[in-house]
Amino acid sequence: MNSDKIRNFCIIAHIDHGKSTLADRMMELTGTVSKREMKAQLLDSMELEREKGITIKLTPVSMHWRGYELNLIDTPGHVDFSYEVSRSLQAVETAVLVVDATQGIQAQTLANVYLAIEQNLTIIPVINKIDLPAADVEKVSKEIVNLLGCKEKDIIGVSAKTGLNVEKVLDEIIEKGGTVSSRNLDSKKPGITRALIFDSYFDDYRGVVLYVRIFDGKIEKGSPIHMMAAKSNGLALEVGRLTPDMSPKTTLNEGEIGYIVTNLKTTREAKVGDTVTLSKNPAKIPLPGYKNVLPFVYAGFFPVSNEDYKALKEAIEKLSLSDSALRFEPENSPILGFGLRIGFLGLLHMDIIRERLEREFNLDLVVTNPSTNYEVIMNSGEELEIKSASDLPDASEIKEIREPWVKGEIILPKPMIGSVLNLIVEKRGVQKNLSYIEDRAIINFEAPMANLLTDFYDQLKSVTSGYASFNYELSDYRAEDLVRVDFLIAGTKNDALSIMCHRSEADAIGRTVTKKLKEIIPRQNYEVALQAAIGARIIARETIGAYRKDVTVKIHTGDRDRKAKLLEKQKRGKARMKRFGKIDIPSDAFTVMLKRD
Repeated sequence: MNSDKIRNFCIIAHIDHGKSTLADRMMELTGTVSKREMKAQLLDSMELEREKGITIKLTPVSMHWRGYELNLIDTPGHVDFSYEVSRSLQAVETAVLVVDATQGIQAQTLANVYLAIEQNLTIIPVINKIDLPAADVEKVSKEIVNLLGCKEKDIIGVSAKTGLNVEKVLDEIIEKGGTVSSRNLDSKKPGITRALIFDSYFDDYRGVVLYVRIFDGKIEKGSPIHMMAAKSNGLALEVGRLTPDMSPKTTLNEGEIGYIVTNLKTTREAKVGDTVTLSKNPAKIPLPGYKNVLPFVYAGFFPVSNEDYKALKEAIEKLSLSDSALRFEPENSPILGFGLRIGFLGLLHMDIIRERLEREFNLDLVVTNPSTNYEVIMNSGEELEIKSASDLPDASEIKEIREPWVKGEIILPKPMIGSVLNLIVEKRGVQKNLSYIEDRAIINFEAPMANLLTDFYDQLKSVTSGYASFNYELSDYRAEDLVRVDFLIAGTKNDALSIMCHRSEADAIGRTVTKKLKEIIPRQNYEVALQAAIGARIIARETIGAYRKDVTVKIHTGDRDRKAKLLEKQKRGKARMKRFGKIDIPSDAFTVMLKRD
């Protein structure tokens, strides 16, 4: 098709504002899928996506409307997948901005709008859910006008659920949307081919499948291809469009969005953001914006039964074929046995992988408290990166420890500013800016990543009654007074429970966690001491009381000597159990840090 008749666009929105539902209505309206084939969130193919109401893996689709080819990319809405969103935005010329008429502009809305503006995209504003009783179209329209500087008449009010006004959005994409020729990322050279990978996944039967946007040249079936950032080579076994099922073609031409089936074995050979070129006449300059996305949230995954370790390793290896951001390495705990330390993009990413392991691979898992990575500078000048508190070298050998900080943005109602600022300070955060949109405030702040990992999001929702939205990005690493806090159960240190924290917070965390462990660990026939320690210094202690068995129940009440002997014998037996006893620690104990209050 003539490139002037192609429109490439994406839908951006905060979580649950209706972008996947809008995509469904567009496909139905354009006849891409029939009503009989239609199901809710058609592009959200993963069962978890439908349950959580979020998009995890984006799916492109080609539609036809009034003689034009419309290529849609439905982007993930969660902060953990913001890099995928940025690559999707680079692959298109137009962004349809969807805002919920009942909720207004939220944190992720802002983050995505800023990304779209950076990419010089044409933005088409849409207010969704206008048919709901709680919809406040006038107020939300003013917010959009203030944000984009557009006119109120440029905003389209729709109901993605019923299909109201969805055809107007399609017409607007054709009329006002950017054309393929308007997207010139670099000087074109005749005969040079460059395509952007905006998603990739591993198919058990076909190998790695790439979703690409062709910027320069063309890619034909059977062409040898080269990935410029990964420096890997492959073969385009099949090329085609997505309707949304795979529809093979002989050639993908400039301006088109489609798929390439390759002979690659893992997505690490073709990462999101990489540039595909032809091996025979390769491009010298890759498309801009590639980033090697690295995880910064880590947790230990251990099978409840050691017999399942091999199954866990095979399952993670399989998931990592489609998820190049996943990093894992073997880990051994004296109590939990063999497992894996796995790196994630964020807590939602971790939660998704955990649920997939349990559902798709039937694994029963113990997951330890999530932590972030730290940069350790030794006295010798050597730099180490540690992903777990148990990896921290001896304190006498350390010059300084640096922890990751994030830049955050919270949107909330004005009356709740004080409570949220207090929460930020509690997390060692620093407020940087305070601005307003209509009757809501935007707080920009910086805070240590580790302090936002556990229950910050839950606490934020609690103090704002669910009205706040939160977005963040990694900023830098800063040297802080950090210590390792160990937890001892019956005098035995358990590395799987060890955490890193700021020295000023160590005593409070030690007291809180030992109290929580006291509630979780079952009582034994002997006293069990729970202690928190920094090095050899004990900073908190709780004691789990022993069950008391009445050994004198069958003795006549008058036989005082025999009763005393039995009690003394029981006391000696308890001392032996205390010394040699083995305690079963429930799996809940290893996630106690997720709920400190």
